[in-house]
Amino acid sequence: MDHKAFIATLPHDTLAALNETRDAPGLWHLAGHVGLIFAFGIWIAQGWPGWPLVLVAQGITLCFLFTLEHETTHKTPFRSLWINEWVGRLCGLVIMLPFEWFRYFHLAHHRHTNDPEKDPELTSGAKPESWGAYLRHVSGLPYWWAMARITFANALGQEPGQYVPERAWARVRREAQIMLVLYALAGLSLLASPLLFWIWLLPCLLGQPFLRLYLLAEHGRCAYVANMLENTRTTLTNRIVRFLAWNMPYHIEHHSLPQVPFHKLPELHKHMQGHHCVLTDGYRRFTHDYISGLR
Repeated sequence: MDHKAFIATLPHDTLAALNETRDAPGLWHLAGHVGLIFAFGIWIAQGWPGWPLVLVAQGITLCFLFTLEHETTHKTPFRSLWINEWVGRLCGLVIMLPFEWFRYFHLAHHRHTNDPEKDPELTSGAKPESWGAYLRHVSGLPYWWAMARITFANALGQEPGQYVPERAWARVRREAQIMLVLYALAGLSLLASPLLFWIWLLPCLLGQPFLRLYLLAEHGRCAYVANMLENTRTTLTNRIVRFLAWNMPYHIEHHSLPQVPFHKLPELHKHMQGHHCVLTDGYRRFTHDYISGLR
């Protein structure tokens, strides 16, 4: 059975209920995520006991805004489209991932999941197979370099990629230009106070490796086939990770039915029991298995 056959087994009423979006669950979840960011930021700024360790926690919380931005490209975390748009843009600003550009990059990934010739995640080298490539990838430094290069190129009006339609080029360029202006202002603020360095910039550098490790599990070492039950992995994990990742560890579920909002994915997971082809018990197990196969 492939994912299309599985979807066909779901009653119409069940499918309609799974696809229903609402504002309240997303807003409550957003309040919790942003609340953690502010709490950790205050802890660091005040220099309370243990603040150097909190830098890492702050970085993880900031970098995992990626999973929310990812969801907003599907317009599912919130029923109100304008909330999806602005939350996605603000997340992209925090982690230097231009929302307008990423929307098309990510939709191409869904359209060509794990196709070595067409999936932009694969063609950009996001699945390392040697120790050197793995360590570079997990460091997060290639990500920051790639995003800086893409943002500058987009701001200059260069072609943003074959997956971005020409009608969107102006929006992509304008967004990148606004981001660079805001980054320049943030840089100038460092002349008056190092606060942003300690509560934003340094934590993002420290948190990015955790996001890289998490993202590898979504499709790493999965089959190069069109069946979403085989080319994607669902990872069983704890509530903290599911909270920070907006339930995206249920990744087979998400790729099979990307229109299902994050808060309905646990329910979809129950419906899908017995159909998962790639199911891993925890990120520690996945990481151990992944590095065991490195060249």
